[in-house]
Amino acid sequence: MRTLTPLLSVHLLLACASARGAPPGDPVLRAMEDELARSRDNLHLPGYESPYFLALVVEQTEQIELSAKHGALFVDAAQRRRSATADVRVGSYDTDSSDDPDWEWVDEGVYVPTDTVALDDDVAALRHTLWQVTDFRYKQALASYLELKGQGVHALAAPDRGPSFSPAPPVRSLAAPMALALDRDRWRDIVRSLSRRLSDNPQIFDAEVRLEALVETRWLVSSEGTRLRTVQPVFAVHASASTRADDGMQIDHAFALYAPSERALPALADLEREIDHLSKILSELRAAPLLEPYTGPAILSPVATGVLFHEVIGHRLEGNRQADSDGQTFSRYLGQPILPDFLSLLDDPTRSHLGPIPLNGHYAFDDEGVAAEPVTLVDRGVLRAFLSARRPAPGAKRSNGHGRAQGTRRPVARQGNLIVLAHAPVAASELKARLLAEVRKAGKPFGLIVRDLAGGQTNTSSYGYQAFKGEARTVYKVDAESGHETLVRGVDLVGTPLTTIGKIIAAGDTPGVFNGYCGAESGMVPVSVVAPAILISEVELQRSARPRTRPPILTNPLHLPPNPRAAPPPPENAP
Repeated sequence: MRTLTPLLSVHLLLACASARGAPPGDPVLRAMEDELARSRDNLHLPGYESPYFLALVVEQTEQIELSAKHGALFVDAAQRRRSATADVRVGSYDTDSSDDPDWEWVDEGVYVPTDTVALDDDVAALRHTLWQVTDFRYKQALASYLELKGQGVHALAAPDRGPSFSPAPPVRSLAAPMALALDRDRWRDIVRSLSRRLSDNPQIFDAEVRLEALVETRWLVSSEGTRLRTVQPVFAVHASASTRADDGMQIDHAFALYAPSERALPALADLEREIDHLSKILSELRAAPLLEPYTGPAILSPVATGVLFHEVIGHRLEGNRQADSDGQTFSRYLGQPILPDFLSLLDDPTRSHLGPIPLNGHYAFDDEGVAAEPVTLVDRGVLRAFLSARRPAPGAKRSNGHGRAQGTRRPVARQGNLIVLAHAPVAASELKARLLAEVRKAGKPFGLIVRDLAGGQTNTSSYGYQAFKGEARTVYKVDAESGHETLVRGVDLVGTPLTTIGKIIAAGDTPGVFNGYCGAESGMVPVSVVAPAILISEVELQRSARPRTRPPILTNPLHLPPNPRAAPPPPENAP
């Protein structure tokens, strides 16, 4: 199951410098190079294959989190941690141990070393962790490779399986180190103030405002010669709140604002406007009528379009999903149309902004040490390529820089900045006019405008239904005759990929941005989608499964009326 959530935005700042060997001031890289050289020359179990590829990874995270509710600070935390992993491959680029789907399985009783790395820049301590992790991964790889060879006695390999791994040119690039700095006293006051402002709405029963700041530093060295250090600073303000309708339905809403530095975060006045809008839309949703399950024409806003394309198409164009264990929705469609001819689709991690808006999915090098590349996936409706990690996708011979993972997990092909291009866009007024025409043609009393999806999830496995779901937070009924818009609640957008994208009939002329995090096999990675609004001749919305509960028995203590019996405070200087 793949999920998309609007959590954090990441803007990658790289100050790159060529390097030959570890710089004198970087003990982490020095320890990695020393241990890599030792393993490359000597790691071998008599009677068994030696590794043909080795890579070591260390990731360091420095993080500050401040969280407030009801005007009071709940979390005030800072931490720094390091972890390590080794990618050890046995076999050859054509067929290696990574083909084993159970390569992470560990027999009972086998010692599993810690992946936690010393925070002190002690080369010996750093090498100790890398030594244990590398030894463990080599033995895992050997066991997997031998098991695969045994399975080959009976199993017939797919004729178009492709290589297990592809060579990549060595990269030597070192980003300038960056220490995490934040004016914590100022932001403590801000999150307290904003959370109090949300709680001033008596219809909101719970609310939180959170500031997160972190710097992620990642080192990668490989037997192919790559020496890479990347730095990712992340600053984000999140606000979430919940209310309850009279029928007991819980209604949640949230926003998240992102920046590449503390200075670039929104000013207090802008944050207060966002808080006031969040409070207002929750009050309106609380009073909004329920929408019954619906099929019919709808406009999806740029944000909703972004979520739809990420879930319905983007995941199905990731190279690893063309394997036998997945549904392979588009595996045989290279060179064939899969979208209307007025739409193109590309993924471009090299793009850092859309105007002033930073894009989460921006990076210079992927997590396998390959330079990021823009990839045209769909050109005027026709499928041209898949996203590739170092295990190439069908039709590719190498990675196109989309091998991504959270922390030290094994990277697979993932989206970065997915961009939907409309070649015959129409203005918003024309898009609504065409919506009303479709509604009347279908004999419906109303159409829909889906302005916001909270995120989505999809199933791409061959043993599951090829479907998607998105939580529709703000949806408006549009009267077929007058065009009047009425806010409704209580539905989710659902559908199947081929049916849904086949019913797109127009696209708007103003792109918007969805920034968030996507969770899949290799963990949570930052992503963006840039997309216009679209008109679909038929969408399906089903009844939401949001909980319905009784409200608290007693009044919220934040909104108790003044107690007339309370004794007045004593005068100053009273004995």
